[in-house]
Amino acid sequence: MKRLISSICPLVMILFLASFSFKAERIRKVPAALKVEKPTPVLYPKNETNAKLKEVRPPFLGSSFIGFKEALAFRESQGNYFITNTLGYMGKYQFGIGTLQLMGVYNATQFMNDPGLQEKVFHTNIARNKWILRREIAAYAGKRVMGITITESGILAAAHLAGAGNVKKYLNSRGRYNVQDAYGTKISDYISRFSGYDVSVVSARRNPRV
Repeated sequence: MKRLISSICPLVMILFLASFSFKAERIRKVPAALKVEKPTPVLYPKNETNAKLKEVRPPFLGSSFIGFKEALAFRESQGNYFITNTLGYMGKYQFGIGTLQLMGVYNATQFMNDPGLQEKVFHTNIARNKWILRREIAAYAGKRVMGITITESGILAAAHLAGAGNVKKYLNSRGRYNVQDAYGTKISDYISRFSGYDVSVVSARRNPRV
């Protein structure tokens, strides 16, 4: 009897382990319905005036000021501090030499090799454009021009693209004066693309310098 039990026990153990291994193998398999075969569009987290399905671009930082400046930088240069485009615009935010001089920066080489300086110039330029466009921001924010909802961040992004003076003309002409840059991007494109960000962290300043 003892011999029979001793011969049966190993067999039972083998069958038990084999059964456990089979179950574990079944558990590891991912159902076809849960497999991700392609990217899925998601809702971009902006305010209610711009809450619609959009292409997601890194970095994903929402509607904060950091989200605004990084989204703008990604559109301008894909966030590259060390790039110069075919027209000579430089750095992460693609500044021209004339704008740099207005900010108090006269050494282009230093500017290109100093990411911290580039960030300071961007912040200073936003403060400057906010001062120049303060009346337009007060008059047009929340209104619609040519079917586009005007927001403070959209106005400031458009000023980065085409200059504050051209944005004044665009708004005061109710969208009829809609200039574009050398690559075909219009003022209205930036007003729409960069609407709804919170840029209140930057205060308007008259003739600021780095």
